[in-house]
Amino acid sequence: MAMKGKIRAMHLREGKSISEIARRTSLSRNTIKKWLKEPAEAAPKYRRAATSTKLAPFVATLTQALKADAHRPRHERRSARALFAELQASGYDGGYGRLTDFIRAWRQDEGKAVLTKAFVPLKFELGEAFQFDWSEEGLVVGGIYY
Repeated sequence: MAMKGKIRAMHLREGKSISEIARRTSLSRNTIKKWLKEPAEAAPKYRRAATSTKLAPFVATLTQALKADAHRPRHERRSARALFAELQASGYDGGYGRLTDFIRAWRQDEGKAVLTKAFVPLKFELGEAFQFDWSEEGLVVGGIYY
């Protein structure tokens, strides 16, 4: 939209020709002509409307699996290939790329909300914090190792 405004200003205010604008902007003369013919406040046209995909019936299952995996340690989480195999076993016949796009978008948006990280300050006022030692040493009592 900003480029359309610049082209309109160059043509209408500065009086530049279409060829001169094409040289300065490295755009095609046909593109410039088309943009100048459009109404000033025309909304941009988008290529595709969102439609349902083959993944749509499995979104709830996949989201539940991703939320469960988010609470597990990284090495115990299922990979996208493992989730793909599980969905295929339950009847998904779509593509792997569509699945990975969904997983990537989920991790960027909702996945960050699921993973809340704790913050522990390194400086404390006197009497504000205590130190605990959660050791894991063994103990022999009466000949039995605990």
